Amino acid sequence: MNKIFLAITISILFVGITNQATAQTVDFNMINITNPVVVIETELGKIVISFFPNDAPKHVENFIKLSSSGFYDETLFHRIIPGFMIQGGDPNTIDGDPNTWGTGGPDERLDAEFNNIKHNRGIVSMARSADPNSGGSQFFIVHQDSNFLDEQYTVFGRIVTEESFETLDKITSVSTGNRDEPLNPEQVRITQVTVVNRADIPDLIPLTEPERIQTDVAPPTGNQLFESEELGIAFSAPAGWMLQQPEKAQENSPDVVAVGSKVGMMNPVISLTIYPTDGKTIDDLISDKTEELRQVVESGQLNIISQEQITINGKDAYVTNAQGLFSSNGQEYNVKFKEVVIHSSDNYYTFSYSNGVDDFDSQIERFDETIDSFKKLSEESTNEENGGCLIATATFGSELAPQVQKLRELRDNTILTTESGTAFMSGFNQLYYSFSPAIADLERESPLFKEVVKLTITPMLSTLSILNYAEIDSEEEMISYGVGIILMNVGMYFAAPTIIIYKIRKLN
Repeated sequence: MNKIFLAITISILFVGITNQATAQTVDFNMINITNPVVVIETELGKIVISFFPNDAPKHVENFIKLSSSGFYDETLFHRIIPGFMIQGGDPNTIDGDPNTWGTGGPDERLDAEFNNIKHNRGIVSMARSADPNSGGSQFFIVHQDSNFLDEQYTVFGRIVTEESFETLDKITSVSTGNRDEPLNPEQVRITQVTVVNRADIPDLIPLTEPERIQTDVAPPTGNQLFESEELGIAFSAPAGWMLQQPEKAQENSPDVVAVGSKVGMMNPVISLTIYPTDGKTIDDLISDKTEELRQVVESGQLNIISQEQITINGKDAYVTNAQGLFSSNGQEYNVKFKEVVIHSSDNYYTFSYSNGVDDFDSQIERFDETIDSFKKLSEESTNEENGGCLIATATFGSELAPQVQKLRELRDNTILTTESGTAFMSGFNQLYYSFSPAIADLERESPLFKEVVKLTITPMLSTLSILNYAEIDSEEEMISYGVGIILMNVGMYFAAPTIIIYKIRKLN
C-alpha cells in the first residue's frame, strides 16, 4: 500500500480533469485521406462513423490509425445494453476467453480529452477504467441519450447514416447474458473496418453541430442514495453526480466513484475504497497513513493542511486535509482534497473528495453529508431489530418492511432534495426520537404491543407512499404535498376519532 496507494490516490484526484488543449489538426497523412470516415461492417449491417477532431484530436487519430491497420477486424461488440450503449474494440474478443472480454487493448494509453459534447443517441465515445487516462481501443456507441456520461468520457465521433442507426438498433436487440455479453457472438462480430473519404458515402444524413453542455447551468443540489448489498454499505451521494462501481483491478482501486459536473478547472470527485481491517486498530491505520504520505510530502508535491482523529456515527475515524500541485497533459493543477478513514471491526472505509482549490469549498458540505450518511447494512439490520426507531422495529421482517425501505429512499431522494423538506425532517427527527426509543423497547418486550403499533402506523405509511407517485420539482410543490399529507393524517388520527367519540356521547 505504498507506491501503489500513492499512484491510485493521485489518479483519483484527476478523475474528470478536462483536457485543456486547444483545437488541433489530426495527422491524416498516414492514410492519405483528407476527410476520413470509418465504416464498420457487421452481419447485421454497416455503421459509419464521422469524427470531431477539434474536440478530441488524439482519440480521433488513434481510432483511425487502429481502423486502418485492421486492429478491429473480427472483434465483437462484446457488451450490449439496450437503451444505453453497445461497446466493442477489445482484441480479446477475436478468439479469447469470454471471461477476458472487456479487459484487452493496445499497450499505449490515451490521456482523456473530455469535452462538452453530450452523449446523445449515436455518439461514439471512448471506454475506460476508473483512471480517466486509460483509453485504448475500446469504444462505445450510445443507443439512447445517456447524458449522465457527459464530460466524464471522451466523445470523439458519431454515426452518420440511417443504416448506421438501424444497425445500432439491431445489435441492441440480440439476446445477451448476465454480463451483457452476446449469447450468439457471431451475430455482432465486426467483419471488416475500413477508412474512406466522406465524399464516398452517398447516404450521409444532414449533419448539424452536436448538442453541447451549457456551462453556465448551476450544478444540481440534493442527494441520491447509493446502496450495495455486495459491498454491504449505503450512503447518500450528491444528486446529479455520476455514480460508478469500477472493476476492482487491485486492492487500492476505488470501489465506488461519484463524479460531479465540471464548474472550474476540474470535475469534483468523491471516491470510496474498502480495505479489510485485518485486526488493525485505528492507531495502526494512522501510522500506515503517515508513512504512505511521507514520501509525497517530502518530495514537495503535497502539503498536509491538517490531520485529526475524530468519531463519526460512533466509529473511530481519521481525517486528512491536503493540497498539492499535479500535472496532466502538460498543465499543472492546484488540487485540494479531504480524506476520511472510517474504522470498523471487519473493514475500514476510505472516503476521498478532490477538487480544484478555488472550487473546493463549493462541494465540501455535500461531501460531509455523504460521510454523515454512511452506514453498514449489517448494522442497519441490527439497529432495526435492536435500535430506537419504533417504525423500523414494528415493521422489521414483516410485509411492511419493503414499504418502509421505499419510504427511506423517498426521504433521501425527494424530500431531502428541497430546503423545506430538509428543514421539516430535521424538526421531525428531533420530536420523533424524543419518544421513539421508549416505544421501540416496549415493542421488543411485548409482541402483542408490536402488532398494535404496526396496525396503528399502517394508514400513515399508506398516506406517505403517495409521494412515490408525485412529481416534486420545486419548494412550493414539496410544501403543498407535505401539508396535504399532514392534514390527511390529522384527520385520520385526531379529527375522525374525536367526531366518533362526540357522536357516541351525544347518542347517550
